[in-house]
Amino acid sequence: VQLQASGGGLVQPGGSLRLSCVTPGSIFSASYITWHRQAPGKQRELVAGITGGLNTNYADSVKDRFTISRDNVKSTVYLQMNRRKPEDTAVYYCKAQPIGTTTQYWGQGTLVTVSS
Repeated sequence: VQLQASGGGLVQPGGSLRLSCVTPGSIFSASYITWHRQAPGKQRELVAGITGGLNTNYADSVKDRFTISRDNVKSTVYLQMNRRKPEDTAVYYCKAQPIGTTTQYWGQGTLVTVSS
């Protein structure tokens, strides 16, 4: 099972970007799907998550700037990132974990750079 993350790129501080994570339909509806990021020299951290019931959670550092959502028809989870800061620069990964299991499926990562 492979998730496909996309949408990364270069954005200026204060700008916006939207990441997409396409998840196989066989696991999408029953999974808690999360976005994580890893900056150079730092540990991977949780950015945001969304359940099948549309409950969401966010890291304090991105609250009020990032929005996670899911499209059940396209089996895709989005991360809308607004008011970007240089410290948001990282490789962003999506992960799916079927509810009630410890199995985790990761995407390949997409690089986001915030710089003027």
